[in-house]
Amino acid sequence: MNIDIEKLNLRELTALLSAAEQRKQQIANRRSVASVRRQAVALAAQHGYTIEELFGDQPAAETPARKRSPRRKASKVAAKYRDPENKRNTWSGRGRMPRWLAQKTKYGRSVTDFLIPGLAKPTARKSNSIGKRTLVKQG
Repeated sequence: MNIDIEKLNLRELTALLSAAEQRKQQIANRRSVASVRRQAVALAAQHGYTIEELFGDQPAAETPARKRSPRRKASKVAAKYRDPENKRNTWSGRGRMPRWLAQKTKYGRSVTDFLIPGLAKPTARKSNSIGKRTLVKQG
């Protein structure tokens, strides 16, 4: 954690100092790790357990582990568009437009020019909003 103290004002500096003092007191007043570990082992033994049984690699029988559902694989979709110059260049109409198609539409050709005949219809676009009411917020 890096704090640039040059940019802090007086109130922020005093708040930082008091927070640091409180944290220092907390760390100084707590017991050592070894003594807490000894107490945990003694408490487990008092109830008939070992630390390995309580905190081992095996999950406890009372709390079954939740299994994560596997992600669904994206289904394959038939191609809708094909480059007439290179038959290997195809696009399903989903996702971002491929470079080869973007390059050709950039120079005046339409995407519908590359539809595979008999197989595909153009990818649906936003419907025309002419004649539809729209709500405009004023204020």
